Amino acid sequence: MSSTSAVETGTRNGHLTVMQGAALYVGAVLGTGVIALPALAAQAAGPASLLAWLGLVLLSVPLAATFAALGARFPDAGGVSTYVRNAFGPRAAAVVGWCFYFAVPAGSPAAAMFGGAYAAAAFGGGQETVIATAAALTLIVTAANLFGLQVSGRLQLVLAALLVALLLTAVAASVPHAHAANLHPFAPHGWFAIAPAAALLVWRFAGWEAVTHLAGEFRHPRRDLPLAAGIAVVVVGVLYMGIATAGILVLGPAAGTSSAPLAELLALGIGGKVQVLAAAAALLLTLGTMNAYYAGAAKLGAALGRDGALPAWLAHGSRAGDVPRRSLAVIAGLSALALAVVAMVGVGPRPLVLLTTGSFVTVYALGTAAALRLLPRGSWAHRCAFIALVAVAALFVATGWYLLWPLAITGFALLYLRAQERPRN
Repeated sequence: MSSTSAVETGTRNGHLTVMQGAALYVGAVLGTGVIALPALAAQAAGPASLLAWLGLVLLSVPLAATFAALGARFPDAGGVSTYVRNAFGPRAAAVVGWCFYFAVPAGSPAAAMFGGAYAAAAFGGGQETVIATAAALTLIVTAANLFGLQVSGRLQLVLAALLVALLLTAVAASVPHAHAANLHPFAPHGWFAIAPAAALLVWRFAGWEAVTHLAGEFRHPRRDLPLAAGIAVVVVGVLYMGIATAGILVLGPAAGTSSAPLAELLALGIGGKVQVLAAAAALLLTLGTMNAYYAGAAKLGAALGRDGALPAWLAHGSRAGDVPRRSLAVIAGLSALALAVVAMVGVGPRPLVLLTTGSFVTVYALGTAAALRLLPRGSWAHRCAFIALVAVAALFVATGWYLLWPLAITGFALLYLRAQERPRN
């Protein structure tokens, strides 16, 4: 195991700007859920689902602040793995690193298939279109990251700008069709229905940890990373609340039955075919999410190779400014393999989602626990870490059986470390 600290390995800073970092955050957090989740939440709780959305936005603040504070303090490609190493030692760091690294090749094909499903609904072709679109999205984000963050960061900024413009257009264009009467009855299924609505939305926590692996790529990590996270929290909060509120006020009771409320808002406001508009939004959201996670995971894999938690061959590209092409190739190869297996078996993306779910909860749990040890006691960041840990503990309980997968990954990570240590005994 390498004992090199994050500060020592972060002697070179990269070229990532604040706005590019904010765009990466926005892409990682939004995801395709913004297309369908407003309808699912409205179905569960009616207009009262807006309170669940507001709670989500408010709880995102301490989670984003916690990881941004850690990234600013320890700007290293290892991200959460580095924080856990400093707090709990190399074995825990390897576990959390493996959980994140191997979750991405499972989660990214699932996200790509969700985008592909919208393309198939708009243009036809069925499952063949779904798989072809997913493969094309994987190729695009892999190619962009092969050229480093100067290219993938610019791509993310363009994607984020287009996405924000699209979502704000949907809200603004639909305002003339809004009716306050659609807020009544506010809680048609009772006030307790807000809880299941919140449970549907809670996974929109995901993404605030992804950019920490790129902390060393910022020009001035200690200043730029918290600023990028703050901008992203505001942008994501405004977009989430805007889409959810517009859906309730404009679509009324139909908000709970629509398969693509975002597209229906666009169709009402500016016209056009709902399925085509939904496909455009889904593809932008999917590309943004995949690009952010590929960039972060590729850097993490290089850091794990550097620290001995993965083969040293992967260590190339772990320094700020370098491109982790070997780690990226592993991510892309495993993603392609997962997509091929799912396509051949014909089970859809659901198994991949389940494999990813427990892994990220484990990452959050260890990451926020590490923050309580590393951040200065009594500071605002330390208080945020405590609130975040309580929220993640609730997620941990809700995850249930899905935690068996990260438990298996933990076993493999520890076995790998033992195998690495054996020749030295």
